[in-house]
Amino acid sequence: MEGVFYSPNMEDYLNLKEFLDTKSDEFNTPGFIEHDPVSIPHRFSSKQDIEISGFLTAILSWGQRPVIIANSLRLMKMMDNEPYNFLLNASEKDFIQFTGFVHRTFNSDDCLFFLQALRSLYNQNECLEELFSKGYLRESSIKQGIKAFRDSFLRIPHLARSEKHFPDPEKGSAAKRLNMFLRWMVRSNDRGVDFGLWKTVSPAHLMCPLDVHSGRTARKLGLLSRKQDDWKAVEELTENLRTFDADDPVKYDFALFGLSVSQNKFK
Repeated sequence: MEGVFYSPNMEDYLNLKEFLDTKSDEFNTPGFIEHDPVSIPHRFSSKQDIEISGFLTAILSWGQRPVIIANSLRLMKMMDNEPYNFLLNASEKDFIQFTGFVHRTFNSDDCLFFLQALRSLYNQNECLEELFSKGYLRESSIKQGIKAFRDSFLRIPHLARSEKHFPDPEKGSAAKRLNMFLRWMVRSNDRGVDFGLWKTVSPAHLMCPLDVHSGRTARKLGLLSRKQDDWKAVEELTENLRTFDADDPVKYDFALFGLSVSQNKFK
């Protein structure tokens, strides 16, 4: 089958599995949290606060991690470090402060739209999990879950430019930041990093976050043959990782991340 991991012998397969398991264990620990964007939702305890802070932080998660964390903390502070309460109860005047918020190409117009969209969704739903599950549960499909979530999110008026910050797998996007957010929400918190908040979604169905760095590492390991870092590559990579752990393939995101960091450090 094209694109699915194949090893010429069982020894190579077992060696690679052991290597990936070891690297995943190395990085999937509480010590990982402090210098990673996942540290932002770890500042909160309620489901809604974790969802909102996690989603917004994931959307901002491109570029250098210290900058991502600093801007995410700034955004939380602007919401009085109570994002759910702020979104439900803020006046229009309270939103004026966000006209100065910028993170790379995510500008103040995008920020205001994302906050207003979240406000609208939480006025109609108890949590973001409900929106995602409407699509996901039809076919146990992460792609369909993202579509349902995205369609609901984009219902309020907005500038066309803002849509690029909510990636669309149906148009081929790898949707790395959304898959990372889903990893945070869905995977078990038994290792202390991810939250395990969303019980309606199975970790077995998660898709591996993919960017240029993890894609490069995956190709070096023989886990990915597709050259583009798009949704088809996400599907190929995740299917290959399922041969190592069908119940929790995305745990290997920690291994790919750790290896990518090491490679970049010693170039």
